[in-house]
Amino acid sequence: MATKTATVNLRIEYEVKRQAEDILDRLGIPRAVAIDMFYRQIIAHNGIPFSLTLPNKIPSREELTKHEFDYMISNGLEQAKTDRSFDVEEVFSELENK
Repeated sequence: MATKTATVNLRIEYEVKRQAEDILDRLGIPRAVAIDMFYRQIIAHNGIPFSLTLPNKIPSREELTKHEFDYMISNGLEQAKTDRSFDVEEVFSELENK
């Protein structure tokens, strides 16, 4: 008897997809297999199979690798170009009120 399958459709940032798939290619793991592995680990752990925490602080430039820094800068530039940014005055005002 054949196992039923299902389709998973999702949208993800291009750069995140590209970086992850570059790594998967080097490992020889197809994208569908990696997603299947992730789902199976969710089942095995009865939840997300890794810790979900927020960093206590934003890392300084010295703490970032060149790749991490370049990604942050290119992501910020893309957000600014596509008007997905926030007004500086509003951000500081919100931070001061916390």
